[in-house]
Amino acid sequence: MTTQISAFERNTFDNQVIVITGAASGLGKAAAQLITSRGATVISLDLNKEGLAGATESYQLDVSDQAAVFKVIADIQSKHKRIDALINCAGYPGPTTEFVEDIKWPDYEKVMAVNLYGAIWLTQAVLPIMKSQKYGRIVQVASIAGKEGNPKMAPYNTSKSALIGFVKGVAKEVATMGITVNALAPAVIKTPINENTSEEMLKYMVAKIPAGRLGEVDEVAEIISFMASKACSFTTGFTFDISGGRATY
Repeated sequence: MTTQISAFERNTFDNQVIVITGAASGLGKAAAQLITSRGATVISLDLNKEGLAGATESYQLDVSDQAAVFKVIADIQSKHKRIDALINCAGYPGPTTEFVEDIKWPDYEKVMAVNLYGAIWLTQAVLPIMKSQKYGRIVQVASIAGKEGNPKMAPYNTSKSALIGFVKGVAKEVATMGITVNALAPAVIKTPINENTSEEMLKYMVAKIPAGRLGEVDEVAEIISFMASKACSFTTGFTFDISGGRATY
């Protein structure tokens, strides 16, 4: 039988330890700030050490380094004795103007290592902890590109589509263990990741959004906060939409 908790308790993070990757900027930073304000102990992870300045607790981490991922999660577990939620916002766009046959393989591999392999390793590292405490929330930030694809962004499309598939299967493995695993598919959002996206591609993506604008990081942070909270107790394996109407499925 499920324990009844109040609506307030479901949406706050008192006494919870939340790990957030990609937390130096953009979606990760916005989520870290919001969830910290709601009572969590937030551990911020990012490759950009300078961007982590001001975080209460942080680690420099390259999520494409498997050994480093497992070490950091083990260090956090050793210090805090629990991890209640993992929010993986780390991401890398890769080439955004090249036909698939022109993309150099190292560039393809780099996108896959950051966006997909890193997500897999983080999940592998936190799941034993969450299983032992019989509670956990895993949030993987995917992309609308994983649902619909964007032209001349083959590595990114591949990585995000695969991430959505990964989430669906893993969620079913742990559905009876107090753990939910969900993905989020944003359309284009005002974040530093888009600084390297071509103007042509940005115009294409905005033109696809019925709302006619870019999303804001605080809008995304609110959905992430819900997905990582106790309130998200009966939704798992799902890909949440935040696309201004571009995807309605």
